[in-house]
Amino acid sequence: MVVATGFFDGVHVGHRLVIQQLVEAAAVRGDESTVMTFWPHPRNVLQKEARTLRLLTTLAEKKQMLLDLGVDHVEVLPFTKDFSAMTTEQYLRMLMEKYGAKTVLLGYDNRVGSDALDSDQVARTAESLGLEVIRTDMVPSAHGHAVSSTKIRQQLEAGDVQGAASMLGYDYSLHGVVVAGNRIGRTIGFPTANMQLYEPLKLVPGNGVYFVKVETVGRNLFGMCNIGHRPTVSTGNARTIETNIFGFDEDIYGLDIKVTFLQKIRDEVRFDTLEDLKAQLEQDRDVSLDAIARNVETLQSQKM
Repeated sequence: MVVATGFFDGVHVGHRLVIQQLVEAAAVRGDESTVMTFWPHPRNVLQKEARTLRLLTTLAEKKQMLLDLGVDHVEVLPFTKDFSAMTTEQYLRMLMEKYGAKTVLLGYDNRVGSDALDSDQVARTAESLGLEVIRTDMVPSAHGHAVSSTKIRQQLEAGDVQGAASMLGYDYSLHGVVVAGNRIGRTIGFPTANMQLYEPLKLVPGNGVYFVKVETVGRNLFGMCNIGHRPTVSTGNARTIETNIFGFDEDIYGLDIKVTFLQKIRDEVRFDTLEDLKAQLEQDRDVSLDAIARNVETLQSQKM
């Protein structure tokens, strides 16, 4: 068995390099590839910034992404305080004895075990146990820094969904169920689908209005999504995710919806009247329709 281990939140471009090398190494050796990951996140168990930590992928999303990349097996290890007490050597021995690991891939910052060894020390420990070690390189971002789940979270929280996508290798999305709202959007010609996330710990991008792709009732559509506290129509502190789907006005309460973020249009703003809000939403829709037109032109030019 050829094994890579880590939390792999987001399965970003850095993780994908590791997974690509994992799959290739297994193929060369005529062996199977396995990703060892954990749930829940170690910070939630060890209470390190647990209250503010939000994840880029749910467990189901992460597992499916890894399998789609060609991994043979994804093993989810329950992360407990007892598990966190294992040393690097104990963890590596467990991989060998329980899962038949013969080769391990280590990322440039891969660390395992309570003894907090750096990646070089982890490699030496693995080799001393008879494991073959394959090292992977750092993946730079557009700014010359290492790609990391933490940096991607920061970009999403700042509303930079395009910057986050460049580090993820795909556009970020939220998945949930449509719940009832106050229907104010319908009165001004902009009905919205209000989303409740399936995974409460999933990170929601920063407040603002976004151009998005929408998947619901088996259809792929475009729209614009507002994330925030709706300051024009609400005095409460509840944060909502509501999407106006272009050319769509069906009753989808209680149904599945997936919203994929393509571009931030503007920050959330409080307007004095609903008419002012409506005028701004019309401008937001124009920006989104222009983006759709540009996307169509790009696709057509690529086909020529």
